[in-house]
Amino acid sequence: MSNFTTRLPKNLYRAEQVRELDRIAIEEKGIAGFKLMQAAAAAAFNALREQWPHARHLIVFVGNGNNGGDGYVVAALAKEAGLGVDLIQVADSKHLKRDAKLAFELAKSKQVAMHLLVDSSNIEATDHAHTIVVDALLGTGIDRDVSGDYRSAIERINAMTSPVLAIDIPSGLNADTGRCMGTAIEADLTVSFIGMKQGLLTAEGRDFAGEIVFDSLEVPDDVYSSPSSPKPAVIRIDINDATRHLLPRRPSSHKGSHGHVVVVGGDYGFGGAVLMAAEAAQRAGSGLVSVITRSQHRSALLSRRPEIMVLGTEDDEPNLEALLHKASVIVIGPGLGSNKWSRQLLQMALSAQQSQQTPLIVDADGLNLLAERVSSGAAIKRNNWILTPHPGEAAALLNCSIEDVLSNRFAAVRKLTGIWGGACLLKGSGSLVNYDSDNGIVYLCTEGNAGMATGGMGDVLSGIAASLVGQGMGLNDALCCAVCIHGEAADLALENGGERGMIATDLFPYIRQLVNPIL
Repeated sequence: MSNFTTRLPKNLYRAEQVRELDRIAIEEKGIAGFKLMQAAAAAAFNALREQWPHARHLIVFVGNGNNGGDGYVVAALAKEAGLGVDLIQVADSKHLKRDAKLAFELAKSKQVAMHLLVDSSNIEATDHAHTIVVDALLGTGIDRDVSGDYRSAIERINAMTSPVLAIDIPSGLNADTGRCMGTAIEADLTVSFIGMKQGLLTAEGRDFAGEIVFDSLEVPDDVYSSPSSPKPAVIRIDINDATRHLLPRRPSSHKGSHGHVVVVGGDYGFGGAVLMAAEAAQRAGSGLVSVITRSQHRSALLSRRPEIMVLGTEDDEPNLEALLHKASVIVIGPGLGSNKWSRQLLQMALSAQQSQQTPLIVDADGLNLLAERVSSGAAIKRNNWILTPHPGEAAALLNCSIEDVLSNRFAAVRKLTGIWGGACLLKGSGSLVNYDSDNGIVYLCTEGNAGMATGGMGDVLSGIAASLVGQGMGLNDALCCAVCIHGEAADLALENGGERGMIATDLFPYIRQLVNPIL
């Protein structure tokens, strides 16, 4: 886990909700808007000095809104502290209003050197040692691609070699979706205020935000909890949320007490997928794990993990239905393929789920086969399954383009549960979990890293989730815990060997460690 994410709030907000929190603080609690602006600027400047204590010169880029006002106050504070400051204005100061205008006047009174963007080409970070660039161009209200002088300013900042501090949010990043709106500031540090913006932690948000610091500006607690306060529909989760569900086992428990996971899949050439899912279920604590796969995979699976029970589909009179009916939970999809054999196994798993009310985890090829039912009008909605698509699989399940999914991941995961039911995971940076019966709440996981972009990671995740369901967790809790354990295991593997070269099975020792927290 990134150290800074542990210090971030759990409640995440959309931009309009943060504006409403601002309004409550100003209008209902009597906090002057300019006082909040000064507090925000002070928080940003303090974070800058802490991150870069040797800073001697700031180049502050400001727009003509309140985000620009924060920048003017930062420039004034830096000037007071004896730092060199060059302030670059995208728009003429005559367009400033209210608090932003007061901030301009403050910076002017401190004799901050100000330059219009069009006249500032001679000001470069290389002219001074220990220069920090401050982005105060655009706030959270952006809803279209950046253009004109703002685009030019962003491109100029990104071309500089000095570190960049973004105030509230990197300019050009959508605060609600985490999408880059044409271009965006590539910040090293972002200081966000009042309410944590959900877009900073998913999609492309982490690419542009760098390290994130949050400051509530000491607004009263009831700004967040009064009857008129906006209610967050997104909750951040991490490994600390998972551990509270992982209670010690009873001393009298036995293998039958901790669930029987049955993993179905592994067409010719893809036996490794079911093996990884099965071993992940074992490492996460399952009492029994069986695999239904091609018979030719038996020797390979048993030589790697003799604790797994294997039923081959080409065995003499294999009783697949009987094994499926014994399952506490079924995983269908790892290495399943998309042929007649694959479809028969999926139908058997769906039938067992319906007749026995057995929870079902659908991943990988299982999702693609489910998606075929959308175009035929035979899509089904069930409340006792978990679906775990990446954006491409989600697009197929929603009968839309991948771009539609990526344009608003929060809307996409809610639509998935609305159509298919159960608990749905939308994988990616800042993975999202939504449960059909959870009043629209989306859980955003801040565990994990780019080393997870390798084959087999999804199979491991499916095994963890199935294990937790088999051990008695509800679908939503199991999925949230599994995503956090999976991501944190990858973060621990990163610490041991780095991102590049990480493989899915590197996570197994850490999974066992994480499901046995020291309480």
